[in-house]
Amino acid sequence: MSMNTTTPQPENWETLDTDLDESVVGVATAEQETAIDDALELQMISIRLQKSLINQLKLIAEFHKVGYQPLIRDLLNRFAKSETRDILVKLEKSSAEQPKMKAVDEFFAREHASKKCA
Repeated sequence: MSMNTTTPQPENWETLDTDLDESVVGVATAEQETAIDDALELQMISIRLQKSLINQLKLIAEFHKVGYQPLIRDLLNRFAKSETRDILVKLEKSSAEQPKMKAVDEFFAREHASKKCA
């Protein structure tokens, strides 16, 4: 059995070759942008960040060869998932540590019921 040892070549748009012409690239229309946003459930927001932070994020994005806005979206998604997981673990741990008060709850329910009958 022979192994295919050819390395996949990047597409022209991936390397931003200068031989791309206007016939193969274009700007999305407002309708297309809306359709993309709807399909990806994206919502435009406005946020104020320090210029130095934005510059750092742009450098990081450039290193990873992505845009800085998708990078920020990815960072926020990862943070939200991590924090949600931590909160759920803490809530689960907290509820497991609370003593079971079934007997006390039943006592108060009986007391409340007997006062209604009296």
